Amino acid sequence: MIQKIPGFSRNLRKEVTRHSRYYFTDNGIRNALINNFNPLALRNDTGELWENYIIMERIKFQSYHQLPSKSYFWRTYQQQEIDWVEDRGGKLYAYEIKWNENRKSKVPSAWANSYPDASFEVITPSTYLNWIQ
Repeated sequence: MIQKIPGFSRNLRKEVTRHSRYYFTDNGIRNALINNFNPLALRNDTGELWENYIIMERIKFQSYHQLPSKSYFWRTYQQQEIDWVEDRGGKLYAYEIKWNENRKSKVPSAWANSYPDASFEVITPSTYLNWIQ
């Protein structure tokens, strides 16, 4: 019912790893626990719902396609973060998940400096299908 995603780090001084993120396998369970079944237009947690949905669909994609990767989230003590990091054969792929396509997202400077060879991509409602199919 809940999927645990650990923190990613190769530099323990700057990066937070002792905390994990948890995602519900079904957003309906989440909605029931917080007693909120309002339409998206009336909610203040649309971004969280979107992220939960996308992460769970990516986990299914990895499983169905037997994609050998380890998945994480990333955060620094200075509050820079990346929603989803995949380590595939030693190559890092970073993804920021955004519901609002008008909000600009760029690679966090601490990530870019620490992992210059890693890719970075923003996943939005108009780009997500390629990521989960």
